[in-house]
Amino acid sequence: MINLLKFKEQAADGSSTGAQSYGRYTDAVVSMVEAQGGRLVWIGKVDQVLIGDTDGDAWDSAALVEYPSRKAFIDMVTSKDYNAAHEHREGGLERTVLLACTARDLTR
Repeated sequence: MINLLKFKEQAADGSSTGAQSYGRYTDAVVSMVEAQGGRLVWIGKVDQVLIGDTDGDAWDSAALVEYPSRKAFIDMVTSKDYNAAHEHREGGLERTVLLACTARDLTR
């Protein structure tokens, strides 16, 4: 999964920034991803848009998360524990794109 993230200036609960709220989500969810057999491969700050619409394609952060299957992802996001953490994700994000991808064999 490729996650493109744009944080709110202020989180929905008013107690922190959007990035801080999303950080609470990440802290809670990484162990859930690992329990499903997945892993956080990479997360980083987006510095600039090199190709594309500099306003429309402006993101604050990008993350790459690997799951063993789409079923593992669905099982995780439909759990009670995930729903409790998800409020921090929603409260911290202005907008997001989640891209489900399939690995490609580069040897062919």
